[in-house]
Amino acid sequence: MEILPASMFVPVALGFFGLATGYLIYGPQELFGYPPRDRNVDRSNGVWGIWMPGFCQLLVGLYLFVGLTWFEVFTTNKTLYMAALAFSAYGIHWFAMGWIRLQGSDARPNGYMSIPFVLLGILGMLVFFRAGDWPLGLLFTGLTLVYVAEFFASFNIGGRPAHDGHGPLNPGQKVLGLLHILVGLWLLYLTFAATLNLSSGTHLPA
Repeated sequence: MEILPASMFVPVALGFFGLATGYLIYGPQELFGYPPRDRNVDRSNGVWGIWMPGFCQLLVGLYLFVGLTWFEVFTTNKTLYMAALAFSAYGIHWFAMGWIRLQGSDARPNGYMSIPFVLLGILGMLVFFRAGDWPLGLLFTGLTLVYVAEFFASFNIGGRPAHDGHGPLNPGQKVLGLLHILVGLWLLYLTFAATLNLSSGTHLPA
């Protein structure tokens, strides 16, 4: 098959934006407790989790893998292999996370899920910091911390159930919410930077 010319139009901005949207929906609720979780709110968050961070990231991951392997249009930047792995894995993971929330299923197994995703975040840090790409290295640092917090939040380590008229306390969930907001804002920056660099010729770090 004839090799197509290399393309600079790598669709990572869509993946950044999808994950940012998911984080900025889940994060404020986890940190501030608003809107309070109930069956209807969980259904809404489940739908958003499946379609924005789930579908957007999986679409980008598959697009990158196809561009790297079948059509070889992105091969000038080998770190895109790590990006393809991460977008695909995080996208599939968000399909599961959104479905769990949508169905009202037990979230405790998410704690075990977080362990390999911590390792995936560390892998991303190694790849991008070694390549000198500190904005993406910083993103994967944030993602690693998100899944460390997810472990504590899922098992409510250091928290307490509701009793004696007091609501439940889950400090891991509060930290998780804060990290979701901070990493979500960084993802929005990366969305702007990647899009402006390609479409307007700016040179923002991305």
